Amino acid sequence: MALALLFAGQGAQKVGMGKTLWDDSPAAKRVYEEANRVLGWDLAQISFNGPEADLTETKICQPALFVHGAGVLAALKERGKLTAEPSFALGLSLGELTAYHAAGVFDFETGLKVVAERGRLMQQACEQTSGAMAAVMGEERATVEALCREFDVDAANFNAPGQIIISGEKSKIDLAVEAAKNRGIKKVVALKVAGAYHSRLMEPASSAFAAFLESVVFSKPKFTVFTTTTGQSIEDPAALKAALVKQVVSSVRWEECMRSAAASGATEFWELGPGGVLATLARRTEKSWKVKSFSESADLCL
Repeated sequence: MALALLFAGQGAQKVGMGKTLWDDSPAAKRVYEEANRVLGWDLAQISFNGPEADLTETKICQPALFVHGAGVLAALKERGKLTAEPSFALGLSLGELTAYHAAGVFDFETGLKVVAERGRLMQQACEQTSGAMAAVMGEERATVEALCREFDVDAANFNAPGQIIISGEKSKIDLAVEAAKNRGIKKVVALKVAGAYHSRLMEPASSAFAAFLESVVFSKPKFTVFTTTTGQSIEDPAALKAALVKQVVSSVRWEECMRSAAASGATEFWELGPGGVLATLARRTEKSWKVKSFSESADLCL
């Protein structure tokens, strides 16, 4: 088996995530305790008990998902589910940083500090702009890309065939959504988000993130990882760092990442994150792919 690990991005979070891992896995509990120490605040408490409004905040949500992914990974290893090194790791948006950690690009403490700063800077950018996002379902890329050009917004996510997210200034997104509905596009849904992620409105966060990463040491990954900026594999430490900076403002090419992993030999995908979001996208992309989801203690029995 050539295993690919998948890590969730912002939006997959839910109150209670990781609680059974804390209760049943000493290894996962140590991950959460270390996270609380590094951050200087009780991430475990917010992850397990909320309130949802706090967990949804970008500066909290991103570290929470990173720690949850690392906790699931630790629990899988503890239970003997990962008897061999994975062949691949990839993550959607924030999940890309969790994938890099899993592949040894940086240790847990370094990765958590990087994620916390990314979340802080992106929240700051959200608060300084008026951004919005919307999902366009059931349409070809060319149609959505033309809509983005017409209304001066960005294509934020290419998640799966027929699922594309657009992002930009709220007034422009509203106009694009209205136009799409009037033109008979099957389904257009405004998303409940704090800002325009993966759009030009995140440029201040990207620039500041680049400055922050200058002093952070990245290592060559122990196995193949992919960047959502291109959908291709990547291994040079400087290129990995540059990709994370670009990723803040660029389209998330998740479908390409998944297809690249499959083309590179991945025979099974394990999603390490809440909600089964990535498994759903995988099945939408290619029904023949073998996909499992691991989020809580009960899932480790799969």
